[in-house]
Amino acid sequence: MKSDPERGIEDVALLILEWLGEQGVGAGLRLDAERLRDGRPAWTFFASGGPLPHGVRADGDTVDRCLRAAVEELRTYGVDVPC
Repeated sequence: MKSDPERGIEDVALLILEWLGEQGVGAGLRLDAERLRDGRPAWTFFASGGPLPHGVRADGDTVDRCLRAAVEELRTYGVDVPC
C-alpha cells in the first residue's frame, strides 16, 4: 500500500489500521473537537498490543502529520508499516 504523494498518507489511514490489526495491534485514530476549537493538535493516533512493548501515541494538527508521526514511532519498535 502506498500513499499518493499528491494527497498524503491520510488516503491510506484505514488500510494502515487494518494492517496493524492483522499484526495483532489494536489501533485507532481520533479527532478531538475540543482541542480543535482551542487551536491545539486535535488528531490522535493510538496503538497497543502485538509486537509493541507498550502503547504508542502520536498527535498532530492535521491527520497527515499525526499519521506520519505515528508510522515513524511504530517503526522505532520494529513495526514496519508498509506505506
